[in-house]
Amino acid sequence: MLLQVGGKRSALGLLAIRRVWSMTRSAHTAPQTLEYKPIKKVMVANRGEIAIRVFRACTELGIRTVAIYSEQDTGQMHRQKADEAYLIGKGLPPVAAYLHIPDIIKVAKENDVDAIHPGYGFLSERADFAQACVDAGVRFIGPTPDVVRKMGDKVEARSIAISAGIPVVPGTDAPISSLQEAQEFSNSYGFPIIFKAAYGGGGRGMRVVREYEELEENYQRAYSEALAAFGNGALFVEKFIEKPRHIEVQILGDKYGNVIHLYERDCSIQRRHQKVVEIAPATQLDPHLRDRLTADSHWLFSKPYNAGTVEFLVDKHGKHYFIEVNSRLQVEHTVTEEITDVDLVHSQLRVCEGRSLPELGLKQDKIRINGYAIQCRVTTEDPARGFQPDTGRLEVFRSGEGMGIRLDSASAFQGAVISPHYDSLLVKVIASGKDLPAASAKMSRALAEFRVRGVKTNIPFLQNVLSNNQFLNGTVDTQFIDENPDLFNLKPVQNRAQKLLHYLGHVMVNGPTTPIPVKAKPSPIDPVIPPVPLGEPPVGFRDVLLREGPDGFAKAVRAHQGLLLMDTTFRDAHQSLLATRVRTHDLKRIAPFVAHSFSNLFSVENWGGATFDVAMRFLCECPWKRLQELRALMPNVPFQMLLRGANAVGYTNYPDNAVFKFCEVAKENGMDIFRVFDSLNYLPNMLLGMEAAGAAGGVVEAAISYTGDVSDPTRQKYSLDYYLKLADELVKAGTHILCIKDMAGLLKPDSGRLLVGALRDRFPNVPIHVHTHDTAGAGVAAMLACAEAGADIVDVARLIACSQGGISLEKVFDYSEYWEVTRGLYAPFDCTATMKSGNADVYENEIPGGQYTNLHFQAHSMGLGNKFKEVKKAYVEANKLLGDLIKVTPSSKIVGDLAQFMVQNALTRAEVEERADELSFPLSVVEFLQGHIGIPHGGFPEPFRSKVLKSLPRVEGRPGASLPPMDFQVLEKQLRDAHGDEITPEDVMSAAMYPKVFQEFKEFTRTFGPVDCLDTRLFLDGPKIAEEFEVELERGKTLHIKALALGDLNKAGQREVFFELNGQLRSVLVKDTVATKEMHFHPKALKDVRGQIGAPMPGKVVEVKVKQGQQVEKGQPLCVLSAMKMETVVNSPLSGTVAKIYVTADSTLEGDDLILEITE
Repeated sequence: MLLQVGGKRSALGLLAIRRVWSMTRSAHTAPQTLEYKPIKKVMVANRGEIAIRVFRACTELGIRTVAIYSEQDTGQMHRQKADEAYLIGKGLPPVAAYLHIPDIIKVAKENDVDAIHPGYGFLSERADFAQACVDAGVRFIGPTPDVVRKMGDKVEARSIAISAGIPVVPGTDAPISSLQEAQEFSNSYGFPIIFKAAYGGGGRGMRVVREYEELEENYQRAYSEALAAFGNGALFVEKFIEKPRHIEVQILGDKYGNVIHLYERDCSIQRRHQKVVEIAPATQLDPHLRDRLTADSHWLFSKPYNAGTVEFLVDKHGKHYFIEVNSRLQVEHTVTEEITDVDLVHSQLRVCEGRSLPELGLKQDKIRINGYAIQCRVTTEDPARGFQPDTGRLEVFRSGEGMGIRLDSASAFQGAVISPHYDSLLVKVIASGKDLPAASAKMSRALAEFRVRGVKTNIPFLQNVLSNNQFLNGTVDTQFIDENPDLFNLKPVQNRAQKLLHYLGHVMVNGPTTPIPVKAKPSPIDPVIPPVPLGEPPVGFRDVLLREGPDGFAKAVRAHQGLLLMDTTFRDAHQSLLATRVRTHDLKRIAPFVAHSFSNLFSVENWGGATFDVAMRFLCECPWKRLQELRALMPNVPFQMLLRGANAVGYTNYPDNAVFKFCEVAKENGMDIFRVFDSLNYLPNMLLGMEAAGAAGGVVEAAISYTGDVSDPTRQKYSLDYYLKLADELVKAGTHILCIKDMAGLLKPDSGRLLVGALRDRFPNVPIHVHTHDTAGAGVAAMLACAEAGADIVDVARLIACSQGGISLEKVFDYSEYWEVTRGLYAPFDCTATMKSGNADVYENEIPGGQYTNLHFQAHSMGLGNKFKEVKKAYVEANKLLGDLIKVTPSSKIVGDLAQFMVQNALTRAEVEERADELSFPLSVVEFLQGHIGIPHGGFPEPFRSKVLKSLPRVEGRPGASLPPMDFQVLEKQLRDAHGDEITPEDVMSAAMYPKVFQEFKEFTRTFGPVDCLDTRLFLDGPKIAEEFEVELERGKTLHIKALALGDLNKAGQREVFFELNGQLRSVLVKDTVATKEMHFHPKALKDVRGQIGAPMPGKVVEVKVKQGQQVEKGQPLCVLSAMKMETVVNSPLSGTVAKIYVTADSTLEGDDLILEITE
């Protein structure tokens, strides 16, 4: 095969001759006797925005319009913009329909079409289509079939250019037919080379090859792309020019030999050889080079008529190379129209009618450049994923407009469906200005005004291009995108309003996203926020801490005259389930009142413990954001958090550095006092937490978890001496404050006097804090007794107990009223009737106040709600089985899990002890007996422990001591890879504490956005139809929303939910999870069949640990179930072979549902 390289010539002489010839030809005027045939009806053999562009031009000229559309395009706007529209290519694939020439000609003939405009792409460069039009007696708005063939064939166009002495890039002189020919070319000219489709453009069928190993794959890819896009896979090969500018010249000619140019466009900003941003005219283009480009374009356009483009590459030395002619309208024709004020489509239509360019007032000497224009192609592509096309429904579409902005679009409207079948172009945005910076500013402003929701777009990427200095200086080349990776540092789109509508719609269709224990509805009454004075709040105890540090703060507390109070309403408030479900939204509303009215509080307990994971898990909000916002609203009151010693705010063990890092980040975000405890009073765990809090600069408050009764001489396991010895160790370790943590409210007044009095005598200079949950109703009496015995601080909730502390009763009444009404909003969580008043049975069952309501909720969830009395009795027996534990989270959860397990399976304490070696105990129980949370006072219960564990490993010493340090840099990188660069140090700590919960929280916010701005009633229950409400996204940005209607179920199992948002109709599609659930009846395990293994509790299958046909031993784990934070390993009760498995991971089971069968 011959290889052609652009020949040398006497450039100046030839150029001068060509320029004179071209100008003479341009000035030629057609004779007056030439035929003029007006067009009455035009068909556009295309779709999308180019079809609409031509229709608009036709309408302006009084020409009737005809659209064609495929079966997949029935909802597209171009068919609605035409006067008539007809289906073509029935039964054909989407692209093939628009390539089906017989159908198109048939529609044209049947409907008296005078002329067909091909647009661009599809059949626009197919000579056979142009010929079919001519044969049918329909005018083709473009060149003659012969010219289309010659110029559409890039190889022939190259030959024409070479014969004219125009420089070309080295390449083949004809399409290649085999990989071998490509190999021969690369052997002669070396790499890089480029494959190009011989019969089409737009970047399809184009592949750059830089190494021999890539040759075969890229050849095959280019061939298949060209075949799919243009119906012909023919390719030719060229030497690839590195970092050129891509300049193209717009040409316009008529039937009489008149040809003019409309100057050039710079199309260098490309991705995968597809133009992304186009500029006219080209910036910093040497005038002599412009003359050479336009003269060569004139020469090549000596035969064609109508509109066309001649494309060149210009290397870094200013040398230009012809690459191709496009004898059709280009996507980027718009920028030329803007700077020359020439309507190219009007001109095409008039020339086709027989008009000459001079008749249209188009002479070369009258064409002037006026300013600059930029075109951005807004596509439904995701730049963060390699510009992967996105499809779906446009839930919102709002465009940028205004002076200097032109929009050419097709189906860019709310409700439009973006199809995967065609090009991803959504809208072309064209901005005009007096210079490039002015045009860029207008474009940037217009893109910023766009709101496109439902699909991803490349708008953030385009905004980065427009702000790039290289772009603004006009020095871009075709490698611009590849060499500027910062263009992909995309600013995330907030999309808050539409995401909120999705959330509200989801709740309206499927109910609350957070588990609800009972069917009670939130109260319709909103709480009244008490008035707050203007200005800064008064000075409080936190000022002492900031000024004098933790040691000085502790001294000030001890020296304070009178009893100090800690308000627990913001975290525990005696009833853990309800209090941990209270949202930041309601805490923030009352926080300023607390800061102004109760500045003399010792502290506000508002963070840590269960509230940390619950915030993400059930309230769908960030616990760190809560801390930051409350700190800003209450700058004067110390904050106190609950730290579970070496377990931080989790239920498991963490590496030591994770606990230290957590405390450090908490302190940086505004935490002051760290109340450190361990559920077993296991000293090594407590000391680590104390050290971590102290190292962070916090106030260390070591808390002794209280159980038993120090005033009862018959109960000596947890005697007064036990507590005093433990306090000795904590004071020796350097605690600033000593705390008695009475989680179950077991500290009776007499016991309080005895314990606090003994501690005060032993530690006269250490502040003493008594923390309680008033389950029995004797809390006020107990706290007063402790105060009389020498306690410095006691707890209150809603400040009911405020006769001491120097707090205004009137302010307390206002505060209490706010929380009373707010409590009504959380009626679905007020599930324990017995907790609405005191309950003295706590002295028997010793269930902590922080667990009581959670345990009742768990019982409801597991179908034991009507057996809660039995659960409470079983709790006593379970506690004895485990050796009489101190019951604080997580030890209390272990006792509760075992109690529910006993009730669920109708087991007595004796039966559990007897069958301990064969029962499938809750995972929490097994891990406790292994030593995962530490060593209980008095050791583990035997032989119960050995029978349960059998050969399972045991943890010796402090559980977290042997864990390797956590690598936070690696974790942060993993999070950024998964969630983007907006990951904060606080996010890293959330993921470190609760990896799965944090992952689910991020997935929730990705779908629904931040929902903490919603009122609690809306968050839990959603709006009623016709309800109007406001949502404040941020200061000065308020959404006005009205719920309008709920649609019927569609074929996809979705319901369309309609809203009015800021006066505009919006709708979202929501999957109906109940309606789409397939009817499924899971078989039950037959208790009299020994090999049938049933679920010991309702829950979800986390993991199946065996396979069908596998041999298993007695006691071997079979699968793991999970329900409400409780995991249970189901062990095999016998040895044998797994005959059949009835579940998979994520299967939802009821109690006794059959898991698998084992044959002996």
